[in-house]
Amino acid sequence: MGKIRCIGVLTSGGDAPGMNAAIRSVTRAGICNGYKVKGIYRGYDGLIKGEVKTFTTEDVSNIIQTGGTILRTARSKEFETPAGRKKAFDTLQREAIDALIVIGGNGSLTGAMTLAEEYDYPCIGLPGTIDNDLYGTDSTIGYDTTLNTITQCVDKIRDTATSHERIFFIEVMGRDAGFLAQNSAIAAGAEVAIIPEDTTGSDQLIKFMERGIRKSKKSCIVIVSESPACGAIYYADRVRKEYPGFDVRVSILGHLQRGGSPSARDRILASQVGVGAVQALVQGQRNVMVGVRNNEVVYVPFIDAIGKRKMMDKNLIRVLDELSI
Repeated sequence: MGKIRCIGVLTSGGDAPGMNAAIRSVTRAGICNGYKVKGIYRGYDGLIKGEVKTFTTEDVSNIIQTGGTILRTARSKEFETPAGRKKAFDTLQREAIDALIVIGGNGSLTGAMTLAEEYDYPCIGLPGTIDNDLYGTDSTIGYDTTLNTITQCVDKIRDTATSHERIFFIEVMGRDAGFLAQNSAIAAGAEVAIIPEDTTGSDQLIKFMERGIRKSKKSCIVIVSESPACGAIYYADRVRKEYPGFDVRVSILGHLQRGGSPSARDRILASQVGVGAVQALVQGQRNVMVGVRNNEVVYVPFIDAIGKRKMMDKNLIRVLDELSI
């Protein structure tokens, strides 16, 4: 690759609050550093189809406070094939885009890494996912806003749970990571969080029933990390069968967790990593994810960001256990 003159930016996978702040940051930092910036619509699918537009600072004005993504997003099965990636690379060449910045989660950065390896092409990733499951960064874009959204919802459900003396099983997103479930449980004063990281081998439901329902406690909140096999519905059905004396309800928060105006923390994070992505290109770096660790911008190789498991602080489990008595 020769000298970088033009950079492309796209959002891919699930949307996350703060993606627009990241698009704004990349665009303005790019222009400030002498690059031409092109926005690519609808993720890798749009890259394959050539949905590209040259961006100016005006194109990203008044978007830092908005949720979703102005570039739209999509999941692309075609991009998972060599033929699809060839079409995507052809678009990059035709549009004279010399480097690509991808905002998304695990799958999106995997796509960027594959494209980079196949075509020796500079790609930079920004951690845009509400799940907070990317290794090498303390937080991901959208996580803080989603955590606050969940906490607000649980606060409202708590009113009904208390009024009717019910057990509420509330299912939250997170895929294979329990960061949203564990931290929202602490923030909302829930009795327990059922998460994939709890590897004690004990039955989490029995543990909850023995500790959470006793004395004068008539209502409880259980936060459950989403799972096709053992989600909130599974645990609620078990309580109905094994403990028929309790009134049980389920609330699956679903996609409302993704929307809304990003928090100040997410706006700042998105702005930091957006500028950091452009600086990575200025410095000649490639094929890294830009994160923030201990308040400093860091550059994490794609293979680590995607391949290594981000560990939860197990002390958080003890914190919730001790505070839920």
